[in-house]
Amino acid sequence: MEPARRILIVDDEAQLLKMMRVYLQRLGYIVTVCDTTDDSMEDLALRILRANGGVRVLATSGYPVDMGILEAAAPGRVAFLHKPFPPERLADTLRRMLAAEKEV
Repeated sequence: MEPARRILIVDDEAQLLKMMRVYLQRLGYIVTVCDTTDDSMEDLALRILRANGGVRVLATSGYPVDMGILEAAAPGRVAFLHKPFPPERLADTLRRMLAAEKEV
C-alpha cells in the first residue's frame, strides 16, 4: 500500500476549502488547509518547487491565472483548475500529477 500523500490547499472560499478537505481526506490524503493568500504566493510556490523535486502545485481560481512562471520552473509538476469544478476533476488532476511523478 502506498503511503498517504500530503496536500496543502490554499483558498479564500471557506465552503469550497472545507469541501475539498473532506473529499480528499476520504480519498486517503493528508490535507492541510489555509484560507488566506497574498501576492507572495507565487514566490512561495516557486521556492518550494525549486527546493523539492517531489512537490506538485495545483492551483485553483475563478479568475484567469497565469501559471507560466511556475510551469516553466517545474514542467509537469504544476496544474490549474478553473472554478467551479466537480470533485471528480480535483481527484483526477491529483492522480495525473502523482502518476507523472512515478514516471520520472
